[in-house]
Amino acid sequence: MILNGQVPEGEALPSVRQAATELEVNPLTVTKAFQSLVDLGVVEKRRGLGMYVTEGARGQLLAHERENFLKEEWPRIKKQIEALELDLKDLMAKGDGK
Repeated sequence: MILNGQVPEGEALPSVRQAATELEVNPLTVTKAFQSLVDLGVVEKRRGLGMYVTEGARGQLLAHERENFLKEEWPRIKKQIEALELDLKDLMAKGDGK
């Protein structure tokens, strides 16, 4: 929600219950995700008011997600590309809907 601009910086996140309903996940999952955002410093808890997106949160979260992707997901994806003998140019063209 933060990365795609649904909840801009300075605005409140939806409640745990609301987010769980919209995303069709367990409220405990949302609680853990929100706590991770607090731990990263991209969301702050305001007692009695809810959780709010901090200034600069999108950029900080984007950097964190990019780093996580390159460390955790990309090596697995790269191995699969190599195992399937796929060509990077063909993959990029297919990604453009061609």
